Amino acid sequence: MSVFKDKTLLITGGTGSFGNAVLRRFLNTDIKEIRIFSRDEKKQDDMRHEYQVRYPAVAHKIKFHIGDVRDLQSCKNVMPGVDYIFHAAALKQVPSCEFFPMEAVKTNVIGTDNILTAAIEAGVEAVICLSTDKAAYPINAMGITKAIEEKVAVAKSRYSGKTKICCTRYGNVMCSRGSVIPLWIEQIRSGNPITLTEPSMTRFIMSLEEAVDLVLFAFEHGENGDILVQKAPACTIGTQAEAVCELFGGKKEDIKVIGIRHGEKMYETLLTNEECAKAEDLGNFYRVPADNRGLNYDKFFKEGDETRNTLTEFNSNNTRQLNVEETKAKIAALEYIQNELNGAGNFVQ
Repeated sequence: MSVFKDKTLLITGGTGSFGNAVLRRFLNTDIKEIRIFSRDEKKQDDMRHEYQVRYPAVAHKIKFHIGDVRDLQSCKNVMPGVDYIFHAAALKQVPSCEFFPMEAVKTNVIGTDNILTAAIEAGVEAVICLSTDKAAYPINAMGITKAIEEKVAVAKSRYSGKTKICCTRYGNVMCSRGSVIPLWIEQIRSGNPITLTEPSMTRFIMSLEEAVDLVLFAFEHGENGDILVQKAPACTIGTQAEAVCELFGGKKEDIKVIGIRHGEKMYETLLTNEECAKAEDLGNFYRVPADNRGLNYDKFFKEGDETRNTLTEFNSNNTRQLNVEETKAKIAALEYIQNELNGAGNFVQ
């Protein structure tokens, strides 16, 4: 019997890549209901029809709710009967958040506060908030708002009662909606050069399945206020582009460097140096416990500091770097890529 047996799971932003991955993982299990909460009725309708065709015996478990995390009342409306929440709703595109930062604030910060407020009020058992490596040492509006999202989650966890609140932080999810690999595949098939920003730029890479695994790990093993991180490998953007060229018959000599976009870093960080001081090594994951000290700073002058962890900053430059063959194997294992290589296409992602 699983912990999800006869339970109701709410996924905010559930029509996105992560929501689809969770549905594929859970629909055929003993879970009672999965609620998809989002504001795009067209995506919900497309998703409804897709799953009715793909999973006719269990598609009735999916319940679609139109709403917006920016609106507290609509968050409260979807809560009755919910046991667990995976909070994935966010504005994620770095350039668009740079140009419209207040829109990122409304969704990523206020939206998270609304969901957590409604969840605590409704007595939800656990909420896992999805964050990003861009929240560590943030330099762009997307990363800054996700960093505040994490702060909101940790602050709420201090008085959340029976509701456990954790954050997961991870790097680039390959082939997720709006990511670069599907764009490169389209460019190759159209006979156009692959465009990449900066070949030496490094990024953590993981699959959607690994993203779901991290959220489930946080759900099962995280404690209230934790931030959990997977020990992901990384590669350069140039290596990733070469791997896609080899898989889909593109010409490496046609790769076109277009320069770094608004708000991008040369490398990303999953754990800051300061977080590493208290991070716990859990094998394939790191756990950063919440700082639950009070506001009485006087005692810090008397009690001193804890012994520092020997781990230093964990970033995409000092983690394990994949070569072209390793990157190609990781990309080729993705279900999305298998469908593209086999000509299936139009895969729900």
